[in-house]
Amino acid sequence: MVVATARPAGPLVVALIGGVAAGKSTVAAEFAALGAAVIDTDALAHALTAPAGAALPALVTAFGPDILANDGSMDRRAMRARVFADAGARRVLEGILHPLVGAAATRALAEVQEAYALLAVPLFVETGRWRTRVQRVLAVDCPVELQRQRALQRPGITAAEVDAILVAQASRGERLAVADDVIDNSREAADLRPKVVALHQLYLGLAGARAPVPDSPQEG
Repeated sequence: MVVATARPAGPLVVALIGGVAAGKSTVAAEFAALGAAVIDTDALAHALTAPAGAALPALVTAFGPDILANDGSMDRRAMRARVFADAGARRVLEGILHPLVGAAATRALAEVQEAYALLAVPLFVETGRWRTRVQRVLAVDCPVELQRQRALQRPGITAAEVDAILVAQASRGERLAVADDVIDNSREAADLRPKVVALHQLYLGLAGARAPVPDSPQEG
């Protein structure tokens, strides 16, 4: 007897996007507190460029040993200044890191047991690499001047660096144009919770409606 079985289609994957200092990490933490899986591609990039990280040999070959900090990790501040001053260097960096981050994200998604996963992708619009990997896009939004003010509160970053990042990133309008859902993060952090709760319920419902994928028939 042949028994037809079905397996889940995998988690609903929601891209979490937003410009520098828009509040993606704060929003992601709120979703995680409600039980959502959160995969942060920036955190994956940090791991790849940490001491003994898998990306370091290729990065040193491309840019030289001066990119390393004293602890053996990539000097992120020095690299940031370099790539925002040189578009060619930025393309080389992205060509090395993006495939490795993509592979790490794929592995992480394969291990998700929750109904849905937030995939935090700072360069979702700019690269276009993730559009076929997600079913929905959530943008964290605030005015550009507020982004700039918040970014300048971070230690070790200058106004010139913030302005270079803002210019290099997709515009606010470009992010909103691809978003299915938007969270306005221009007010106090406490205002985020009800917005996140409402979207959490929406995503649970969408995840539950996803069709199963048939397994190969089994003999019984």
